[in-house]
Amino acid sequence: MKIISVVGARPNFMKVAPIHFAIEKFNQLQTPGLPNSITHKICHTGQHYDEKMSKVFFEELKLPKPDYYLGAGSGSHAEQTGKIIIEFEKVLLTEKPDLVIVVGDVNSTIACSLTAVKLGIKVAHVEAGLRSFDRTMPEEINRILTDTISDFLFVTEQSGIDNLKREGIADEKVYFVGHVMIDSLARYLPLAEKSEILRQAQFNINHDEGYILVTMHRPSNVDYPKKLKELIAMLNRLAEKKKVIFPVHPRTKKNLDRFGLSGSISKNLLITDPIGYIDFIALTKNAELILTDSGGIQEESTWLGIQCVTLRTTTERPVTIETGTNYLAGDDFKKAESIALSILNGKRKEGKIPVLWDGQAAERIVKILVNSKL
Repeated sequence: MKIISVVGARPNFMKVAPIHFAIEKFNQLQTPGLPNSITHKICHTGQHYDEKMSKVFFEELKLPKPDYYLGAGSGSHAEQTGKIIIEFEKVLLTEKPDLVIVVGDVNSTIACSLTAVKLGIKVAHVEAGLRSFDRTMPEEINRILTDTISDFLFVTEQSGIDNLKREGIADEKVYFVGHVMIDSLARYLPLAEKSEILRQAQFNINHDEGYILVTMHRPSNVDYPKKLKELIAMLNRLAEKKKVIFPVHPRTKKNLDRFGLSGSISKNLLITDPIGYIDFIALTKNAELILTDSGGIQEESTWLGIQCVTLRTTTERPVTIETGTNYLAGDDFKKAESIALSILNGKRKEGKIPVLWDGQAAERIVKILVNSKL
């Protein structure tokens, strides 16, 4: 069996890597000389790429290096998607795989799914069925379209099953397997526990001191002067209670300068450059509270039992609210601040780890694919 997995951005590696490791484990258990093994190759579309982080991802974390790098780069959604389709078709015509695995909801996800289907190659979507019900989000369109054309839909939570059933997806295509991102989190947590990030001079936080961790990158929160000003004002007020660590996206940093807000940041609001995966797990695990508009952090904080306030009007990961430690504050910073203060004053959710978030999702996926006899 020949499989190609697609990654488009660094976080995708944390979803594909467990599948790669599970395939390696499966191959090691096969009888030598029998044609039962899986040939697995990885294609990086280059949708997002940071040369400085390559060493961390490919060496420190022992992640598999891509067999193909398409160099799609940035551009409009149409330009990026078009470039990926053109280049990925060449890979498929060369390799002739039995299956293409796509993860998440980036442009690479739909572009490579569509390319494979047009060539009669089966597609597996990992993280299928998630819905925010907000079609102004490009990610939502990518999710819906990818699920519609995929042959295997690997679901992380019950809402995914419910959404796919409602959309008319055949039950026999849908598999509830758990979450590969949690597989990676469990795998690298021991490394994160050895991280020295909190002892760095820029933070210098004692273990019992407590701090708030912030990640904000969505345009609705950081691309408009009024909203960004409100966000910084809220974080400054929270920083009077606890130190706030805010690794900023380069675009956000640029906006802080462009909107004249860099001088309004309090000394306890610690603005930093983006932080690598291992150190960021350490920051997440030790935070008293997280404020975010990210999808994955809602899940990671739930698994780690850390209180999280999500500044979005919708979430495609409702299990983090229903079962986990996540609160949905909408786009109202005053409401988010009120929830945060309540948490800091001791009112906390007693969350539980969602069903099948046990670090074994990738092994379930590989078993299903092997039994399907592609």
